[in-house]
Amino acid sequence: MNDGGGTLAAGSQGRKFGPLGTALVIIPTYNEAENIKAIVGRVRKAVPEAHVLVADDNSPDGTGKLADELAAGDDHVQVLHRKGKEGLGAAYLAGFRWGLEHGYGVLVEMDADGSHQPEELPRLLTALKGADLVLGSRWVPGGRVVNWPKSREFISRGGSLYSRMALDLPLRDITGGFRAFRRETLEGLGLEEVASQGYCFQVDLARRAVKAGYHVVEVPITFVERELGDSKMSRDILVEALWRVTAWGVGERVGKVLGRADDDKPRQPRAGKAVPVKETTPDTGRSEP
Repeated sequence: MNDGGGTLAAGSQGRKFGPLGTALVIIPTYNEAENIKAIVGRVRKAVPEAHVLVADDNSPDGTGKLADELAAGDDHVQVLHRKGKEGLGAAYLAGFRWGLEHGYGVLVEMDADGSHQPEELPRLLTALKGADLVLGSRWVPGGRVVNWPKSREFISRGGSLYSRMALDLPLRDITGGFRAFRRETLEGLGLEEVASQGYCFQVDLARRAVKAGYHVVEVPITFVERELGDSKMSRDILVEALWRVTAWGVGERVGKVLGRADDDKPRQPRAGKAVPVKETTPDTGRSEP
């Protein structure tokens, strides 16, 4: 996506942001044959100038083959075939590396199951004109979830609250996976050091960005529970997130006591802070069950 000149962002100490460049929407897949055609089609319709990378973990249900068929008929769609299921974090890291190597200026995280509405992607890209990282947030004013049981909402809200308190982060939705990064942001986060997976992967990248001083913005989104296929959430993912967040929090506090610098500083630190963005226009073109 080319946005022309840079834009001044409120709360970023008057820093001028450069043009975005072309956006790459990375969609990790494992057994998403029921969803992949629809979600790619919606992305292409919502942001025609964006490219799509399907990162498939050798899905036994044939998702990779369907993605190849989509790519054969559309030069804006690419497929990254991986050897096997290694987790969400590994898939995104592979997609990030591919996108950076191929010169994309914006890299977007998006689920394949339709829970992230492609029709809301233009809002994230617009906000990125004045930010280093934009988070699609369910828990800021204007954000919401659809078709979730109260137990699932409690876990999600509780996870974000615990992470916010443990890591001293000014973010409302730390575990969400609908995000847009400038390439410079990813290049400065030390991705080679990231080993976390699942929802913890999302916490890790948000933590690194805020601690490094990048300008992080949250925009409201509507998260819709999947209708087709099986959820990838598991007890192991939640346990990993809990112990890693706790370890990071304890480590940061011990480091402050001992006077040590943060090990996760980027190569090119930037001044900024997390800023929630309020809904200013009604959402159009979004269909919900």
